[in-house]
Amino acid sequence: MANVGSLRINHSPAQERYEAILKPGSTAGSTESGDYAIDDEQVVGYLDYVSEPYQVVLTHTVIHEQYSGHGYAGELVRVVLDDIRDAGKQVVPVCSYVQRFITQHPEYADMAVPVPQ
Repeated sequence: MANVGSLRINHSPAQERYEAILKPGSTAGSTESGDYAIDDEQVVGYLDYVSEPYQVVLTHTVIHEQYSGHGYAGELVRVVLDDIRDAGKQVVPVCSYVQRFITQHPEYADMAVPVPQ
């Protein structure tokens, strides 16, 4: 679907999920001797959602522990929000990470609707 830096973002509408996949040859993390490159694609995380006619409820963002701290969650959320905007839908950010992301990136505030209490 989208290539962002060292990530490829796949969208699976049937699963209502976006997956962040580290491209082969990318830096995957660090060891005592420094960074190391991966040979195979690795799923670093995902974002789950529920699609409704006029909005998308973003329920959960996960970045696997060994990949945290590299900015992958932000890259994933940005691609998801851009995709939803392109579809002309609004976002219900149930996920706390997405809520913080939208607060820190006001260019997405216009597409967010309040989370029902």
